[in-house]
Amino acid sequence: MAVRLELHVAGRIEDYALIGDMQTAALVCRDGTVDWLCLPRFDSHAIFAGLLGTEEHGFWRLGPEHAEGAEPPAATRRAYRGDSLILESEWDTPRGTVRVTDFMPPRDGAPQLIRIVEGVSGRVPMRSALRMRFSYGRVVPWVHRHEGRTVAVAGPDSVWFDTSAETYGESLTTYSDFTVAPGERIAFTVSWEPSHKQPPPLAEPEQSLEATEEFWREWVEHCTYHGPYREAVIRSLITLKALTYAPTGGIVAAPTTSLPEDIGGVRNWDYRYTWLRDAAITLSSLLRTGYREEARAWREWLLRAVAGDPENLQIMYGIAGERELGEAELDWLPGYEGSTPVRVGNGAAHQLQLDVYGEVTEALHLAHMTGLARNDYASVLQLKLIRYLEDHWQEPDEGIWEVRGPRRHFVHSKVMAWVAVDRTIKLIESGDADGPLERWKQLRDDIHRDVCEKGYDKERNTFTQSYGSRELDASLLLIPQMGFLPPDDKRVIGTIEAIQRELSTSDGFILRYPTDGKDEGVDGLPGDEGAFLACSFWMADDLAMIGRVDEARRLFEKLLGLRNDLGLLAEEWDSRLKRQVGNFPQAFSHVPLIDTALRLTASGAYGG
Repeated sequence: MAVRLELHVAGRIEDYALIGDMQTAALVCRDGTVDWLCLPRFDSHAIFAGLLGTEEHGFWRLGPEHAEGAEPPAATRRAYRGDSLILESEWDTPRGTVRVTDFMPPRDGAPQLIRIVEGVSGRVPMRSALRMRFSYGRVVPWVHRHEGRTVAVAGPDSVWFDTSAETYGESLTTYSDFTVAPGERIAFTVSWEPSHKQPPPLAEPEQSLEATEEFWREWVEHCTYHGPYREAVIRSLITLKALTYAPTGGIVAAPTTSLPEDIGGVRNWDYRYTWLRDAAITLSSLLRTGYREEARAWREWLLRAVAGDPENLQIMYGIAGERELGEAELDWLPGYEGSTPVRVGNGAAHQLQLDVYGEVTEALHLAHMTGLARNDYASVLQLKLIRYLEDHWQEPDEGIWEVRGPRRHFVHSKVMAWVAVDRTIKLIESGDADGPLERWKQLRDDIHRDVCEKGYDKERNTFTQSYGSRELDASLLLIPQMGFLPPDDKRVIGTIEAIQRELSTSDGFILRYPTDGKDEGVDGLPGDEGAFLACSFWMADDLAMIGRVDEARRLFEKLLGLRNDLGLLAEEWDSRLKRQVGNFPQAFSHVPLIDTALRLTASGAYGG
């Protein structure tokens, strides 16, 4: 049987859809190719790593057949089924129309990726090409038949492939060629199981599809937001839920690694871990939209991860609370569009970032204020964090952006240290904790005075990135949002306007801080990056807070226009290339989208 040459190039980042089961996730391209899937967890080795390499590093394409040597056709249209994480892609071909439904059932046993082909009209020739490669594309597994099923085995992993369609193997790839007629449905399933265990049970695709749709329908019903931006908010909430590791409550920053912030550059990082900062702000958004169970689960994860050692608080942990996240480079992968190195693990885990204490304390404070059942150890932890800050807040750190250059006295870090003390004072004043109230009120005043004296440029009427510097930093936009100063303070307004002048891109979005192209900048890295989407949402928030609500709405709706056709956002927007960049989808982009929508809705600042 002749086999056509498989040709597939990873798509643009915004060409991908997310599907997942709250323990791992897959990215599906417009042409029906799964280019990224780690099993069994978000941070496991990928069995499809074509996203960061070539078709030789693993992929699974399912779509209409196409000419040999040609790129597979993109779907004519695609969408999620209602408010769910079930992807439906349709192709209109000369021979008819076909639909592929992709989803991962919320896990009850082995992880499964299920793909159902359905004939809509005509008779459409289809092809499935499955090339499994373990260990991020480096290991070719032993693929064989076992009791009528196809299984790929390498070391501790086994992946089982089940379908009623006829399959054959060639060129280290498992193929299936078939034709689908109107109303006909053919299912394909990939399941993972440790190789030393018995095979996973056969999938029941139609039952799993019904159960998955019901899961998402019931989950979305808990959302308390019913404003004008509900579609965008719901999609962002679903995305955040998909990035939550259900067994522990840990929340990954993104399901991918090494999608570049600068195409062709070195700013490529592994985001498949739980940053306390990202998870804390995610928790805040979930609480404000009615999702207390997720907030409770994250709080329990936090208490387990930090355990009895808050003095050695890490900025990030593994999704089960692991502390060692050693960084390594995968030199056999050429990287997304040549962006190397490809990294796994994250060496920033042991950085000192004092702002994290503020984010965690703010999240615990919000949980307390919204009525989440009291946890005595959470209060104990909060007091321990403040005692640590009391001795260390005056130290320089690496800051919110995890600079790999020298430590500095970052203004945002000091502001968030103030937040940590302020929220703990409120906890004590509420009667739910005991602590040296007067001493910590003095500490709060000392930090506030220090920031206003050393982090503010009187000549330019703006706060600066760090003490003694002239650079600006978009994290300064959080000063009024955290209550450090009121929105109408002239220093706040001056800072907002300075960031608009100096950190705006040509299309009006906001950079994190200045970068220096080929030379190493403040972050210790060469190259540039795109506009950081969270910062642009923060700007919209601030504009609304200072009364420029129409301008805030216009910026927010412009940001909504950057989402892909499925409502998903990466970390950044490249204003020069007009495309999304960075890991995808990114919690740190979807959280502020929700927050800004809530703020604009409360202010009545929306069109229509």
